[in-house]
Amino acid sequence: MCSGSLLLAQAGLLNGKYCTTHWRRKDQLAKYDVTIKNERYVQDGKIITSAGVSAGIDMALYLASKIAGEQFARIVQLGIEYDPQPPFDCGSPDKAPEEMVDRLRKLK
Repeated sequence: MCSGSLLLAQAGLLNGKYCTTHWRRKDQLAKYDVTIKNERYVQDGKIITSAGVSAGIDMALYLASKIAGEQFARIVQLGIEYDPQPPFDCGSPDKAPEEMVDRLRKLK
């Protein structure tokens, strides 16, 4: 989840694979033998990677559906009351104003 993709890449587990990571870490991940997809989560073979924290919830629900079935994953979603309705539409660099993206990029 998130920048954990970098650990997998360093270990060589993502070589030649599709993957994703948090948008602020994509430049780092691109230094490895990977193909980065702009998705919330990506499965390539037995490895699944996700972008930021909320994308990790999406990935977890997807995994739950693969392990225990879609109905179980839906029950989990209901149980954790995961019904995203953010008050703003700037949850990705593609949607956020450029000055906001630049400001966040400058943070260490």
